[in-house]
Amino acid sequence: MISIIFHPDYLKHDTGSHPENAARLTSIMNLLDARGVFDNNPIITPQPASISLIETIHDSDHIKKVEAHCRAEIPLDPDTIVSKDSFNAALLAAGGAVQAVNEIKDGGVAFALVRPPGHHANPDRAMGFCLFNNIAIAARYAQSQGMLRVLIVDWDAHHGNGTQNAFYSDPSVLYFSTHHYPHFPGTGWLDEVGEGGGAGYNINVPLHAGANDADHMYVFNKLLVPIALQFKPDIILVSAGQDGHVNDPLSGMELTSAGFGYLATIVKGLADLTCGRTALVLEGGYNLEALAESVFEIITAFDGEMDVPVPEDSEVSVAVKNRVEEVMAVQENWWDF
Repeated sequence: MISIIFHPDYLKHDTGSHPENAARLTSIMNLLDARGVFDNNPIITPQPASISLIETIHDSDHIKKVEAHCRAEIPLDPDTIVSKDSFNAALLAAGGAVQAVNEIKDGGVAFALVRPPGHHANPDRAMGFCLFNNIAIAARYAQSQGMLRVLIVDWDAHHGNGTQNAFYSDPSVLYFSTHHYPHFPGTGWLDEVGEGGGAGYNINVPLHAGANDADHMYVFNKLLVPIALQFKPDIILVSAGQDGHVNDPLSGMELTSAGFGYLATIVKGLADLTCGRTALVLEGGYNLEALAESVFEIITAFDGEMDVPVPEDSEVSVAVKNRVEEVMAVQENWWDF
């Protein structure tokens, strides 16, 4: 069983014809309903996150600025559109991520289908469609509940610069990101490894345009799996952005809907071997059909109904093999491969 976190007020974050719009969630919910997902997987309605929870990641000036811009319906930047209901939706999005953690305290899987997304939101700045960093707030909440070692897996096609910045010097949170590079927001090179005590706990795998299912599975198996097993997380959080889909208009990656299910299966295997807890939080994905199908495949994977192929060596690009070797050469200062 997977707990599905959703609130209808997410749809009130009105961005007009912007790529990050309410139709993203309605397309997901309609497909899941049509395929009977809600028959066995309950929909949980979250509460808004408190300001004190938001402040575990964001400074008070940022929170006040977001609220003021939403009230006045003034964009926070050219990419980050808001409406009068966006502040409440953003509190509910963070609250949805927190609720996902609550649902799995004793083990299990939850998927927070939220908007606005979060992983570009920095402690002091909104950007890239994101107001508050939902998954970072969930990580701090999990730690307050005794889940001290947090693994964040970010498979969104865009680097989660806000999440990286929130934990860059913190060894209690391991951040692992695959992303299209160079691409928005321009961060996420392999030498961004963390600083101070957090050095080695920030792992970026920048990938070329065209990286496909086999390429991503190779990266996860060669890098994420051995590192995560050494880290031994108490909870796994996933920044589940499906904009790496081959049909997505905002990236050049070539994952299929089934491919996201394959990545989810690898993460499920890690959870089974470590903590037994996985909370996914929706990030990007801007082709409505591809996004909905990918979310369905992810849920199917966590239900244990997916057969995962093992990619042939010849199916993995030379560029990705070389990139994995480069990341290993950087990260072997901290991890065994």
